[in-house]
Amino acid sequence: MTAYLNALGLICSLGDDRASVARTLFAGDTSCMRTESGWVPERSLPVGAVKSQLPEIPAVVAQQSSRNNQLLLAAALQIESDIQQAIDQYGRDRVGVILGTSTSGIDEASRGIAAYLRDEAFPGDYDYHQQELSAPANFLASWLDLSGPSYVISTACTSSARAMLSARRLLDMNLCDAVLCGGVDSLCELTLNGFSSLEAVSDQRCNPFSVNRNGINIGEAAVLFLMTRQASGDHRIALLGAGASSDAHHISAPEPTGKGAQRAMQNALDNARLHPRDIDYLNLHGTATQHNDAMESLAVHAIFPEGVPCSSTKPMSGHTLGAAGALEAAFCWLALAPENSARQLPPHVWDKQADTSLPALNWVQPGDALPDTRPRRLMSNSFAFGGNNVSLIIGDGE
Repeated sequence: MTAYLNALGLICSLGDDRASVARTLFAGDTSCMRTESGWVPERSLPVGAVKSQLPEIPAVVAQQSSRNNQLLLAAALQIESDIQQAIDQYGRDRVGVILGTSTSGIDEASRGIAAYLRDEAFPGDYDYHQQELSAPANFLASWLDLSGPSYVISTACTSSARAMLSARRLLDMNLCDAVLCGGVDSLCELTLNGFSSLEAVSDQRCNPFSVNRNGINIGEAAVLFLMTRQASGDHRIALLGAGASSDAHHISAPEPTGKGAQRAMQNALDNARLHPRDIDYLNLHGTATQHNDAMESLAVHAIFPEGVPCSSTKPMSGHTLGAAGALEAAFCWLALAPENSARQLPPHVWDKQADTSLPALNWVQPGDALPDTRPRRLMSNSFAFGGNNVSLIIGDGE
């Protein structure tokens, strides 16, 4: 079954909506990655932070107040009319919510616990609901008064890619007629310090697949798709295929040969009934860590021995963790959107110093574009701790 991605709301460091994100993305603009202090003691780090003012959490769901949910609300408000149309058409019990996150409201919770340890009392704005991993889905379903299936997936950096895969299954099983799916993660001290303790965070803008790569940058984002069985009026962009694997190699390090990543990509191709030559662009996971880029290069070369145009977009957005899978699927969606009349692709931004120990990949250059013939198909990779791997294929639906 084809699952159409009929509406898209998103916010990240690149912009506050589809149009602003697309402009920055296709220009290869890295100016949104700004160095900040205060996240990790005695370090200043580039982060992909959202700088605009976020909407206030409605009073009816005040106990769910967190920056994470504010980002999600900002994305939801962009497609509120599409959501309401789906509710009117299908009913509140036939609209589901599946989201990915890794932080939820843990930043607010950690500040509340710090206050308790200091003052022996929680601050007035603290609520346990803020820190529950289920909070984003609970918040959105409560705000919209939805009674369909609603839950959160938390599989680290594949969370929101898996949410999209799972949303399509709800449609396949006829449990829903429409699903709000995607992901959200906000910058917080816990994750930045955690990755810093793993010696995985770079002091410079990340440099994926370069011989000089030395770690990730962290960002924040919220992405929300409205997925249904029917195409919208102005486009037919769809989730054509999805593949997952779990190699369980190590709690944080990827399997070095890339066999799990390779299996996820092949599963996505098989699921979409496509061949590697059918893919017009690949958005790489491309974190700029030594191990991830090495294994992903091997996996991509194995699946695409004749090459495929590809890029990592993390030097522009940062690694948005639980939101990354949906955000990079959204970048593919933007490349296919009718407003992208020049058919632009996100360029690969790096120092052009290749790691000659790895297979050479076909990097997207500024100005490179999708073919003008349809159908066009784009793949997006997401890989996570614990050997959790997901590949999605976004393209022109039938």
